[in-house]
Amino acid sequence: MTTLADPEPGGRPGDLERVAALTADLAERGVRGIVLAYVDTAGVGRVKTIPTARLESAVAWGVGMSPVFDTFLADDSIVTTDVLGSPDGDLRLFPDLDGLTVLAGQPGWAWAPVDRITQEGARHPGCSRTFLRRIVADAAERHGLSFKAAVEIEWAVGLDSAPAGEFVPAVSGPAYGAVRQVELSECTADLLGALAAQGVDVDQVHPEYAAGQFEISVGALDPVAAADRSVLVRQTIRAVSRRHGLRVSFAPAYVADGVGNGGHLHLSCWRGGENLHAGGEGRYGMTAEAESFAAGVLARLPALTAVTAPSPASYLRLRPSRWAGVFTAWGRETREAALRVVTGTTGRRDQDANLEVKPVDLAANPYLALGCVIAAGLDGIDGALPLPREITGDPARFDAEEAAALGVRRLPVSLPEAVEEFRSDRVLRDALGPVLADAVSAVRLGEAAAADGLDDAGVAAAYRWKY
Repeated sequence: MTTLADPEPGGRPGDLERVAALTADLAERGVRGIVLAYVDTAGVGRVKTIPTARLESAVAWGVGMSPVFDTFLADDSIVTTDVLGSPDGDLRLFPDLDGLTVLAGQPGWAWAPVDRITQEGARHPGCSRTFLRRIVADAAERHGLSFKAAVEIEWAVGLDSAPAGEFVPAVSGPAYGAVRQVELSECTADLLGALAAQGVDVDQVHPEYAAGQFEISVGALDPVAAADRSVLVRQTIRAVSRRHGLRVSFAPAYVADGVGNGGHLHLSCWRGGENLHAGGEGRYGMTAEAESFAAGVLARLPALTAVTAPSPASYLRLRPSRWAGVFTAWGRETREAALRVVTGTTGRRDQDANLEVKPVDLAANPYLALGCVIAAGLDGIDGALPLPREITGDPARFDAEEAAALGVRRLPVSLPEAVEEFRSDRVLRDALGPVLADAVSAVRLGEAAAADGLDDAGVAAAYRWKY
């Protein structure tokens, strides 16, 4: 990473020497401005932009932005905590030069993720990117673990010419259908070209289940880079689609009924180049540590939903029998389980085996979501938690007595219920720290209040174009 590892105003000499060469290269490539990007507590992407000539100043001194955005809601109203949400103060946005990317989908622009630093040169306790980096470092220090992660991205493609605020699908073909692929072939071909030019390795892109819906899967990276990539890929999808007269929604529920958009997390634990989810003596090749990691995530799923499903619209998506994973159950390649064990194909299991966390959508801040999932898994390792009985099929078939015997429970059905679970979870709150934990609770309750009184159609409309 090439932000200030131990921030000091004025930057490090190596950074400033490097940035001069970068600036010249960007100018030669026709880049006029740079998007400085981060994601707020509500899951909304926020930016500041600078002329390319100001990159050296941004690396040395940062770019000012108010800390009030830590308690912004998706509708841009503001809630408060004991320390956040006032008009006071300032932060500095420091771009990560290693993440700096020329945007093939937005000619004339480059993009960079940022870390948020106080004016006194300290890491801001509300910076979610810093939080994720700290959790990853803790795993390396205490357990010798590293991780590979990826975020699936589902989105709905609508006509930009539709009546204001409404969603009209831009394609008419069936789910996963060849017709739909052909109808959007020019746009998706341009998208693949833009992502390739930006160094994003794409595993697949295809029509999905719901009206106008598509999905893209990208290669796994370390968690911070994977979260960065999730933000960059969505920036690119928006830009390329706009150039084709299309509008996209990443909202968990962009219409009142239907499966909605997911943002499933894929995560694997590694030590010394070995994947702990493959080649072990436990279930489906997992080592004992990998099983305990999975058990830790499973145990904290009710509280995790306050982070991974943070919008009122999330609870239109989190409904049984829609492959959203709404019960605390795990299973091998079981797409109704909240925690799916992906074993991978024979011959590639050492690379492909991972955990898929399903009750996650793209309203989630990816840094917070990955960091909290990892923290939950590490707590499972610390306690040597055993995995409960594996579930096959749809957990919705169990009656109350059967579910209780299996330890299967329904995840929260509303945002206030998720916040109640989160507030009682010491592990997640301690991992986040008091500033971020209080921001999560305040923003979630603020979103719930903002949506109070809306029917399902009203909730979908309110959040359709926010993420």
